Amino acid sequence: MNSAEPQPVTIPVHDAQRVSGLLQAPREAQACCVLAHGAGAGMTHPFMTAIAKGLAERGTATLRYQFPYMEQGSKRPDAPKLAQATVRAAVLEASRLPLALFAGGKSFGGRMTSQAQAVSPLPGVRGLVFLGFPLHPPGQPSDERAKHLFDVQIPMLFLQGTRDEFANLQLLEPLCERLGARATLKLFQDADHSFHVPARTGRKDSEVRDELLDAFTDWIGKVI
Repeated sequence: MNSAEPQPVTIPVHDAQRVSGLLQAPREAQACCVLAHGAGAGMTHPFMTAIAKGLAERGTATLRYQFPYMEQGSKRPDAPKLAQATVRAAVLEASRLPLALFAGGKSFGGRMTSQAQAVSPLPGVRGLVFLGFPLHPPGQPSDERAKHLFDVQIPMLFLQGTRDEFANLQLLEPLCERLGARATLKLFQDADHSFHVPARTGRKDSEVRDELLDAFTDWIGKVI
């Protein structure tokens, strides 16, 4: 399947603020996922690039985009209000395509997307996908960051490594159970927050990523 080349787009957040995006849309696509980057790396990070390419090869379009702080070269993430406004702007841009719409992202980006959805539903978005949901800071187990998820009334897919230090499974698994049918949790054995696996496992990061991409697209197919 044609993976398509990413095309640059400019996304207006408000009158004085614009951010860059990359739209990667194969001709056969039936769905588009609006993907936000993590706190420490932008939309062109190798992980984000590989996810977009892999989804395109599987027939799913993506719109990656920068948060304003990343666009400006800052290391300090935007305040939630601005981050959520950026999520909404990216979703609006993607809604121009005649495709089933999903949204989510890596770590911080996924959490900002779910916060935006919890405040007010993102127009047209059928489900949220988390590539490593950051339930808590490393070494500080808590599920406080997840309270807003109970205000999200659309399907959610949690793609999580079993060694992810940002999500204690003893907290994440019961959380997903409490969320009920709207939550699907897919675990990747020995993977960390970046979906890296140790050499001792005999597996490659690319193999884990392929499993992640297959789970991602299978879930989208079930939702639409």
